[in-house]
Amino acid sequence: MRAQSGEGPLESFWRNARRHAHVESIVPAYFGAGALELVTPPAWSFGSTPEQADELLDLVLSGEKTATASAAWDYEAEGEPLPKVGELSIVTDSQGRPRALLQTTSVDVRPFDEVDAEHAYLEGEGDRSLEFWRRVHEQFFTDHAEHGHGFSMSMPVVLERFDLLYSA
Repeated sequence: MRAQSGEGPLESFWRNARRHAHVESIVPAYFGAGALELVTPPAWSFGSTPEQADELLDLVLSGEKTATASAAWDYEAEGEPLPKVGELSIVTDSQGRPRALLQTTSVDVRPFDEVDAEHAYLEGEGDRSLEFWRRVHEQFFTDHAEHGHGFSMSMPVVLERFDLLYSA
């Protein structure tokens, strides 16, 4: 994709994604016609390492990953609001290049030990089993916490489902 004058990779991706994904038809009309051009969705990457960012992004792009999980305590510690149904976001690869436009379709907060096999499967990782999900997420939530609570089987986990609207 070719960037317009003064436009960086993120803005160029967003311009193309809006056009190809027909974003104007899914965003509430009260934003007005020009709002989509002014406000670029937040950009982020999966995981905490470059390898995780690329591995998990590849699962999204292949259609295997349609869900993710985060520690609710991290949102609180960072002063960030929880995701909301209908929100758009741009996922980047390990090099910060925008690669996917996602729309959140479901958000649920559950204790870690109440995450079910369906959610584990939708995350698309490993053998897609609940056992695998619990093992890798306990390790991730222990090693990469932004909060001071430590890991707990009853810790609140934000379960998010999404649709891939556009990829580049």
